[in-house]
Amino acid sequence: MKADIAIDNKHPMPVIGLVEWFRPGEYEHVKEVLADLKRLGVTELRTGVSWADYYTPEGKDWYDWLIPTLAKEVNLLPCFLYTPPSIGEKPRTSSPPKNKKAYADFLDMFITRHGEHFEWVELWNEPNNQIEYDFTHDYGWTKFAEMIGGAAYWCKQRGKKTLLGGMSPIDPNWLQVMFERGVMQHIDAVGIHGFPYVFDQMWDGWEENIKAVREVLDQHNCKAELWITEAGFSTWQHDEYKQLQEFNEVLKADASRVYWYSMNDLDASLPTVAGYHLDDREYYFGLKRADGTTKLLYRLWAKHGIEKLGQLDFIKRTAHAASEPYTLITGGAGFVGTNMAKRLLEQGKRVMIFDSLCRDGVEQNLQWLHENYSDKLEVYIGDIRDQQAVRLVMKNAEQVFHFAAQVAVTTSLNLPVNDFEINARGVINVLEAIREQDNPPPLVFTSTNKVYGGLEDLRFISNGSRYNPEDASIKKYGISEERHLDFHSPYGCSKGAADQYVIDYARTYNLPMAVFRMSCIYGPHQYGNEDQGWVAHFAIKAIEGDQVNIYGDGKQVRDILFVEDLVDAFLLAQEHMPSIKGQAFNIGGGPDNTVSLLELLKTIGRFKGEAVPLKFGDWRSGDQHYYVSDTRKFQKATGWYPKHNVQEGIAKLYKWLCENRGFEVPENILIKIEKESEVLNKVAVA
Repeated sequence: MKADIAIDNKHPMPVIGLVEWFRPGEYEHVKEVLADLKRLGVTELRTGVSWADYYTPEGKDWYDWLIPTLAKEVNLLPCFLYTPPSIGEKPRTSSPPKNKKAYADFLDMFITRHGEHFEWVELWNEPNNQIEYDFTHDYGWTKFAEMIGGAAYWCKQRGKKTLLGGMSPIDPNWLQVMFERGVMQHIDAVGIHGFPYVFDQMWDGWEENIKAVREVLDQHNCKAELWITEAGFSTWQHDEYKQLQEFNEVLKADASRVYWYSMNDLDASLPTVAGYHLDDREYYFGLKRADGTTKLLYRLWAKHGIEKLGQLDFIKRTAHAASEPYTLITGGAGFVGTNMAKRLLEQGKRVMIFDSLCRDGVEQNLQWLHENYSDKLEVYIGDIRDQQAVRLVMKNAEQVFHFAAQVAVTTSLNLPVNDFEINARGVINVLEAIREQDNPPPLVFTSTNKVYGGLEDLRFISNGSRYNPEDASIKKYGISEERHLDFHSPYGCSKGAADQYVIDYARTYNLPMAVFRMSCIYGPHQYGNEDQGWVAHFAIKAIEGDQVNIYGDGKQVRDILFVEDLVDAFLLAQEHMPSIKGQAFNIGGGPDNTVSLLELLKTIGRFKGEAVPLKFGDWRSGDQHYYVSDTRKFQKATGWYPKHNVQEGIAKLYKWLCENRGFEVPENILIKIEKESEVLNKVAVA
């Protein structure tokens, strides 16, 4: 991939490629990687050809499929490495072969068979890394020089360009030895590898490292190109922002090519070259996680293109010791966090947004906040699982809203450990960071109505388009905080555990903290999907003319709360924290703002001007037939009540979604909002 721009004023941007290693038999993995490369606009791929694997029973057929398959889609750089143990001086793939000419013979055979598919040949990988080449059997590098020098000569005879396997660590002294051993006379490019702040902790930067290598090349009047054949950053500590940052840095390097390592994290069930889990850093270099989900760099690259990655000035870290006090909002670029931040920023308050940007749409929210309120806005792109990052942003917090979470039941079912680490472990990081402060800031934590389980002991009556509880008191007031806890699904367990930890920290350590057990919240800046934010999801589907999937019969009832009313509740909770600390409150629209799925879709259909097409499926595990919050406890404590009814709130959401997507806002929406606003103004004046 070559961009026609310069990242800085020194030199043009290198050709950019990806590194991905494939094991024999990983046919689907290959197809997935090719699809990802296409999505990112990458046309250069570096991959390994294992001399050892080739001579296994399945090896020949594997490479007969792999090389042509890759070459149809990308420009291929094959890296030839790993001695078959049976012919090594020691029975391991890193050993020098007994017969040094055998390596050249293998390349000769491979070029004859597949040479039409590649222009360059890379000769070994990380030869100064003992794991990749065991130089303890070759202290003077004479065996390596004989093997690689002979192979380079023969590859040139076969019409191929040659690349010396990348140094790792970058070592000009080793390169000098290669000149002294006569290896370099048939080398067209020199490779180097760099893993800043992962394996290369004492990192002087690309400029200094490349300068040192070029000095050796210049001393020998060598015209070989300089390539970075591997560069990467492991997110083993959940620091995806740093991965993005290091990628942007390597784009500035004075190198002809850069190959970024890698597309996918290594599956935890597979060994590295060094062995199983000797070093967790080796497992997390991918642009995508082992479960197929994407990291921050991948998402931004796919959306904005490589040329703009360094220009996204709203994706940043501004936390430092001298910062003025601020309100800390974890998950602050999310739907609720954005509306909370907007209110505070409009009041002239400083706000720190702490967010990993892992959800679709939140990047747009952060950009919007940056464009409208940058003078009072602090940003730290980080992960709630990163304890040190949480401690850093907590130092100047004068109040805290903890919204960062894994929010989908279905995701928790597929990835329960991930769900636990974010929701349960994440809240401990927040609580401990608060407890460390000399003056602990007050915390409001958003829990969920899922802590009450499926309400299986209650009976519900189907009444036309909705379910109603048989119990008259619940029908009148909703579900109260006296309801016994019953965690369903990994999501319910993780959020429920976090809920209880907050309450107990308030009690045990006398900290100012309260819990909101939330019902369904909706409003502007919500990018909903089937798993979370279903009110917005339904409206989005209607606006775009798509079908809506309903799980169950659609008569499920929820009390829905417009986000502006929730923000009012948050501010009142902080105001009344001395009297409410250590308590949990059910927060939602309450009995006056209930709606079934079918009723909501009917309302949206009226705004749309036509019925929304529906498809019905099976009920989902833990899905409550009915949940309505009894909000009397919080109302009594603070005087809060929802100001927006369902019709007005949905109209405002629908209007915002239309504008956000470039659709014309229906006239009936504008009329509805105007009428409701008049009513609200009259109430406010009264």
